[in-house]
Amino acid sequence: MFEDNLPKTSLSELGEFGLIDHLTRFVKTHQPTTHKGIGDDAAVINHEKEQSVITTDMLIEGVHFDLAYTPLKHLGYKAVMVNLSDVYAMNAQASQITVSIAVSNRFPVEALEELYAGIILACDTYKVDLIGGDTTSSRSGLVISITAIGQVQTDKVTYRSGAKPNDLLVVTGDLGAAFMGLKVLERENEVFKVNPNAQPDLEPYAYLVERQLKPEARKDIPQLLEALKVKPTSMIDISDGLSSEIIHLCRNAKVGANLFEEKIPLDPAVISVCEEFNIDSTTIALSGGEDYELLFTIDQNDYDKIKGNPNLTVIGHMTEEKEGMHLITRANQKIPIKARGWNSFEDANDKE
Repeated sequence: MFEDNLPKTSLSELGEFGLIDHLTRFVKTHQPTTHKGIGDDAAVINHEKEQSVITTDMLIEGVHFDLAYTPLKHLGYKAVMVNLSDVYAMNAQASQITVSIAVSNRFPVEALEELYAGIILACDTYKVDLIGGDTTSSRSGLVISITAIGQVQTDKVTYRSGAKPNDLLVVTGDLGAAFMGLKVLERENEVFKVNPNAQPDLEPYAYLVERQLKPEARKDIPQLLEALKVKPTSMIDISDGLSSEIIHLCRNAKVGANLFEEKIPLDPAVISVCEEFNIDSTTIALSGGEDYELLFTIDQNDYDKIKGNPNLTVIGHMTEEKEGMHLITRANQKIPIKARGWNSFEDANDKE
């Protein structure tokens, strides 16, 4: 979690307000809509002729992350990405975030500096303003809650509910790498528990581990679609696995879907490590989660506009609701799609 040989300052030395001032002293603003950020009872944001989108996600130690193999700087960065991804899934651009943390006294100030270094790096990289938040004490580890705010022109906002029969189903990037990165980290952590002198060689798994510890939200996709003059009919980000997200789109729009197994984009590293772990790569793409790619539908008339684009893959099409949701396998078998993605409540219960 944090190196024992580094100097440590107890949280009580600074107090709540002193800690906030200390952690946010390097925060700067990037957005013209930020009228007032940190330093008052509330932030002030100016908007004209646009709609705001607002989303919140909470990450809890022991449920969403394990500090045994998650560096705090990476955790801060990832916590921001989780929220920005939801904004981009509305076909919007993110502009501000607030950050609230609950932390136990086992964390020194220097550990939280690492966490905030990752948060601030994410803000600087994605040109998003940190405008406020809260800190409080926790008796059971670290909790991070981030709210992200974005803007989108009224005629461009995209919901989950707009898909129509015959729309094409499109995904960005590749799938499954984040989950397999997690599997590698969990395996190496078990080895370390048995032999603390063992040093893991993660170089062969660099892409997978990075996708797990330092994912990147797809800020570029709303910009790309605008440049291509494509308005998605529906969109969602892939946080809980491809199968779960397809079901969300179908249920919200009251349509069915055919997903073609051979079209699912997989990085060669995912295929290789799935073989190493004796896991089916299609299952990982469907159920792994935490890819933070975007899944969306477009009208068939827009196909020529996206055809051949290396960022986008057509993986299926929408059908009438009565036809249901199916995976068409490489053997041309039709299998019902079920939600097998990650469920925090089930996982939490499993740990009790």
